[in-house]
Amino acid sequence: MKITEIHVYAHNLPVKNGPHVMANAKVWSLDSTLVKLVTDTGLVGWGETCPVGPTYQPQHAKGARAALAEMAPGLIGASTLQPMLLRRLMDGLLNGHRYAKAAIDIAAYDLIGKAYGMRVSDLLGGAATENVPSYYAAGVGDPDETARIVAEKVAEGYPRLQVKIGGRPVEVDIAALRKVWEVVRGKGVRLAADGNRGLTTRDALRLSRECPDIPFVMEQPCNTLEEIAAIRRQIHHGIYIDENGEDLATVIRAAGTGLCDGFGMKVTRIGGLHAMAIFRDICEVRSMPHTCDDAWGGDIIAAACTHIGATVQPRLLEGVWVAEPYIEGTYDPNGVKVVGGHIKLPEGPGLGVVPEDGIFGKPEFSVG
Repeated sequence: MKITEIHVYAHNLPVKNGPHVMANAKVWSLDSTLVKLVTDTGLVGWGETCPVGPTYQPQHAKGARAALAEMAPGLIGASTLQPMLLRRLMDGLLNGHRYAKAAIDIAAYDLIGKAYGMRVSDLLGGAATENVPSYYAAGVGDPDETARIVAEKVAEGYPRLQVKIGGRPVEVDIAALRKVWEVVRGKGVRLAADGNRGLTTRDALRLSRECPDIPFVMEQPCNTLEEIAAIRRQIHHGIYIDENGEDLATVIRAAGTGLCDGFGMKVTRIGGLHAMAIFRDICEVRSMPHTCDDAWGGDIIAAACTHIGATVQPRLLEGVWVAEPYIEGTYDPNGVKVVGGHIKLPEGPGLGVVPEDGIFGKPEFSVG
């Protein structure tokens, strides 16, 4: 099953009641990149990558499309049935840019599933659950309003809540976490305080020292691994690495040196489903909890995250975050949705999501 055509699309995803506020960014809409692979068998596979603007990480939408344009001619004729060899081929065509390569990788798994009549989760080892836990991320906001949102999401059934912090006086972050704790205490809901690299080491230490009674994990509090290492032994809470988890080498380093207690991992950031399955297995060996999600994106990304999330040992899965509750529009009327704080694993072969014809308009470019 060889690639005969590659079509790349740009698609805008407006944020409901925007902006969504993080420590270092305000998000009004997302520029997502869709990849359509056509094969000599007539089967079609879809992939997607959607960075959160140009400042969340060293990735951006136009960069993804430029990287795909660079690789696409060299991918014509490649087999989609061998994802490891496909990844090596992409590495030989372009150094880095894992987030762009991930869209090809995801589309290849979609095709493999369709070719063999299997779900992607089964290709990745088998689903441990058909109802995958999600989590909700409340943006940086007024403490009382944040607590109100969290109360709503607890009532909806989310097993985990994430509160965005950073980019403002740490006293306000502390107040927000205390308000949230009043809402979730005794509800059996796990809590994460996500700095998105927005805290200084001083403020991260103060936040932990002034909230010893609140059992949250601190997700990516500071900008660099060096800053996290400097405060690691002084923090009273578990630390998860998110944005700094750029590749498998970093994951191995962080796990091996005890730099963190878990990860917030993005499928496209690490290079796609092939790399994400390796990451999952490393974490299982070290009993390290982690998420299986992505920066943003539509139904294709959401399906990919849900399929790999379903294969994680349940006690280690912190949840699958998808953008569906935050964005306007869908690619597939039967696409991925969060209901009761959980996501039903898509049915059908491959990703189980089929975009409506013509929904993305004219391709940005096509090869083949």
